[in-house]
Amino acid sequence: MSATFRPVNHRDVGEALGLWLDVSPIPAGRLLRGGRFDAMTAAGDLGSPGTILNLRRGPDPAHLTGVAYVHVAADDDIENYDTRQRRVRSWLGRALSVLATPGLAWPVYVHCTSGRDRTGVVIAAALLAIDVPRQVVAEEYMLSDGADPAAIERAIDGILEWLPSTGIHGTRLRAALTSGGGSRHGL
Repeated sequence: MSATFRPVNHRDVGEALGLWLDVSPIPAGRLLRGGRFDAMTAAGDLGSPGTILNLRRGPDPAHLTGVAYVHVAADDDIENYDTRQRRVRSWLGRALSVLATPGLAWPVYVHCTSGRDRTGVVIAAALLAIDVPRQVVAEEYMLSDGADPAAIERAIDGILEWLPSTGIHGTRLRAALTSGGGSRHGL
């Protein structure tokens, strides 16, 4: 399918990391990101995810078959880039825990409405948790239309302050994100 039919800010995170790293820690086809996919008619249009992680307030339309839907909404009244807030950290922890769930069907498509703000913060936290360099995390985010460099830098500061105090920086998340390719199976 033509890229013009993909959701806004759609990309393969593993492939994107290859722009800056000799070897991406995330295999191509494993972690996908973008905006809402309401107009898509087949899971293949998104990269054939086994799981869709919805960060929007409302539920996804469950029209794509053969996909597990997981909803981890952030409250609309919080500033998602302010990762020093307890409520933002709690939401991030829930989203990262989904990615670290044993048996999760991969690949995973992480999305919000535009694939930039909520998605950008969750992807940044996941990448930082597996030790992707800060500058690479910021550059991956900046591939998004409308990206705000000051906002992601503020988010990264809070995430780096928070990660060491959580169990999220564990081996399960690293293993989940870095193992295998884009095949549709659990861990």
